[in-house]
Amino acid sequence: MSKQRKTSNPANEPGSPWDSLDFSSAPEIPNQDELNLADHFLIAMPSMLDPVFGGTVVYLCEHNANGALGVIINKPTDMTVETLLNRIDLKLEIVPDLHVEKAPVMYGGPVQSDRGFVLHAPIGDFSSTMPVTEEVALTTSKDILEAVATGNGPNRMLVSLGCSGWGAGQLEDEITRNGWLTVRADQAILFDLPLEQRFAAALKLLGIDPLMLSGEAGHA
Repeated sequence: MSKQRKTSNPANEPGSPWDSLDFSSAPEIPNQDELNLADHFLIAMPSMLDPVFGGTVVYLCEHNANGALGVIINKPTDMTVETLLNRIDLKLEIVPDLHVEKAPVMYGGPVQSDRGFVLHAPIGDFSSTMPVTEEVALTTSKDILEAVATGNGPNRMLVSLGCSGWGAGQLEDEITRNGWLTVRADQAILFDLPLEQRFAAALKLLGIDPLMLSGEAGHA
């Protein structure tokens, strides 16, 4: 795993938003005794006072002894996918699909906030992709948006600038201190639900009404 994917500090290196991260290294085989929250939602608790993460839902793509990597799924930027395509000199070569074209680009987190990340299903065949499950992957290479422009992109996707990262033991500590609730992710919430409904919907997976939350609540 590259250093950029381990750190929780911003790494705003110069270059294109679609300079690919290196997902080619073989993933570390997790210890069965370790907590592995890949393909889970992190739901920010009221005690989460960090302005970046307050009120957010994060989809975790990777979690092991080295740290964790995820993408905020309910914090839009002022940019749409159409705007992003124009900025990287890609033009839709098909009849515009307003669902894709007008979709907002997410603020995925403070790590590498000048780079592009795409969560998508199905996985597909792109040059820099990290599978999360058999159906969901994270891609950082420009070829996925080239596929979107030609009508050959994934059926479901979420585009973000930046991602969220934690160092070894950092996320576990935040969960222990009631910073996050955790629950197995739901693809309908990840890809289909309106952004303003995602926080409440993620909580409902745990049987929790948002009004029931308090800063002193325990973690799942």
